Amino acid sequence: METIDSAAQWFWSNVGTHTVFAFHGGMGVGKTTFIKQLCKRKDVTDVVTSPSFSLVNEYRLPDGGSIFHIDLYRLRDEEEVRQTGIEDVLYSDSYCFVEWPDKAPHIFPPDTLQVELSIMPDLSRRIKLESASEV
Repeated sequence: METIDSAAQWFWSNVGTHTVFAFHGGMGVGKTTFIKQLCKRKDVTDVVTSPSFSLVNEYRLPDGGSIFHIDLYRLRDEEEVRQTGIEDVLYSDSYCFVEWPDKAPHIFPPDTLQVELSIMPDLSRRIKLESASEV
């Protein structure tokens, strides 16, 4: 992909009916930056920011729906994640982008799409999509 916008366009044209996306990748790989562009492609006009401290940000879609942006980085373990009520959001049929999903791998719906971002030697980014049916 030449630009982040073309990557976001490619993403939306390849995710089918999935609504929950688990974003994997190290610190600084561009998860939040990519999620910002994905929201832009869905015509979100809210300011898209990292939910590192709030845990969950909600962005409104033009049709009245929502995109939830979740960051599990600051949570200790799956039990702490469960106590926040985030599972309710994951099963709401709204779009959900989750950063650091490895903190609570068992809370996700079975049709969650795994999104792996990585930095290549030339500093470009690679995006790999994998559904549970492919695992």
